[in-house]
Amino acid sequence: MEIACLDLEGVLIPEVWINFAERTGIEALRATTRDIPDYDVLMRQRLQILQQHQLTLQDIQQVIDGMGPLEGAREFLDWLREHFQVVILSDTFYEFAAPLMRQLGHPTLLCHRLSVDAQGRVVAYHLRQPDPKRQAVKAFHGLNFRVIAAGDSYNDTTMLMEADRGILFRPPQRVVEEFPQFPVVYDYAAFREAFIEASERPCR
Repeated sequence: MEIACLDLEGVLIPEVWINFAERTGIEALRATTRDIPDYDVLMRQRLQILQQHQLTLQDIQQVIDGMGPLEGAREFLDWLREHFQVVILSDTFYEFAAPLMRQLGHPTLLCHRLSVDAQGRVVAYHLRQPDPKRQAVKAFHGLNFRVIAAGDSYNDTTMLMEADRGILFRPPQRVVEEFPQFPVVYDYAAFREAFIEASERPCR
């Protein structure tokens, strides 16, 4: 039995914080786990910037409402679900993800939550658990699933290392250089072939 575990941002949808940075003109909000591997450091920086500029959750959600999946992502995901059980393992937040999950056909999503004050300002974030992507893969192994995992950045690498097979999708060059053990693909046609190759079952 095989299960596919995918990262969300950069793999199926654009990076939310980059889009928000472009809308607000705040360059520091462009930072992602491609730039800052320590997720806690990254999120503390983001929350501090939101407070400084008095930006609310609603401001972020308005940007997300205008976003859509990456070109070809929905078709790839539909194909993947024909051949594997699929779970999205993401460091996004449920408060961000709902509109985009609807456009992707509501795949199963495991991610995090935000705390918001009475004025709608994001005051804290709450991880589902430490190292959540890797822990999810470990749990699937405990259920006797063989796991093929795919992601694009530093925060995906523990998931890829824990999986039976790992795939990098459109990663930055420094991630490619630091993790040469993983095959690298840059489009959805190659992504599909990488899953076919990684699977122990015929799935064309």
